[in-house]
Amino acid sequence: MTSDTSTMTERRPSPAELRSMLGANLRQLSKKSASISALCRELGINRTQFNRYLAGESFPRPDVLHRICSYFGVDARILLEPVENIDSESPGLLGDPAVSDFVSNAARGVNETEFPSGFYRFTRRSFLDEEMFLQGVIYVFRRGQNTFLKGFEAKDAMRQQGLPTDPVTREFRGAILQQEDGVAALVGRKGAITTSFNYLARIPSFENNFWVGYVTRTVRENVAGRRVERLVYEHLGNDTHRILKAAREAGFCSLDNLLPYHRNLLKVDESFV
Repeated sequence: MTSDTSTMTERRPSPAELRSMLGANLRQLSKKSASISALCRELGINRTQFNRYLAGESFPRPDVLHRICSYFGVDARILLEPVENIDSESPGLLGDPAVSDFVSNAARGVNETEFPSGFYRFTRRSFLDEEMFLQGVIYVFRRGQNTFLKGFEAKDAMRQQGLPTDPVTREFRGAILQQEDGVAALVGRKGAITTSFNYLARIPSFENNFWVGYVTRTVRENVAGRRVERLVYEHLGNDTHRILKAAREAGFCSLDNLLPYHRNLLKVDESFV
């Protein structure tokens, strides 16, 4: 009987082996991106440094590794095993083979340049009161290659539907999909069994920061109120003053209180068809 403990314990991979596995996995994952340069810009990593990761010559700091894993939707196992083994686990709803060739690319292909992350102000006519309009703020963010939005329903809108107005009930989230000429979003509240569908296309403007489209709600035809309304999104960037001002103004308002450019884009005097 041997006393060699190396036969009784699992050998730990060396730093060189970890770097090599990470590099191989990054090369595989990077094939899904338009280019290495574009990928580095989206990750916020220097191109030269990223090339060293790809070659297995260097290892990222923990915060950079976390950023890489979040972007690609994987975990730290990319240091230990081929990415194909990680990807072989549950692909999620849109990644299921039954629909992946039809919708998965749309879900994973929203370009940061075409629809940037950050805060947006939105406006639309109320579904329940044609004389009123709704203003709000949403936040667009990315996890891995997927793009999402989140925000809170206006308290008055919740009251009109007989629903609680606490933040947990008011919160909504959605998944954003790339479209041929714009983006779409499927949005719902936590635990709710209704969904809204948004479609938005960018329009020419001074700051190139407006999107116009429409929003629909999934209710029966005989339910009170309208089911489709025009929708305007305005990207607020990182301007804290504008973001806080938009948040303070969130909720129902009259036509006179709409921002002039939003009012023009909503075409309030024209029927939506």
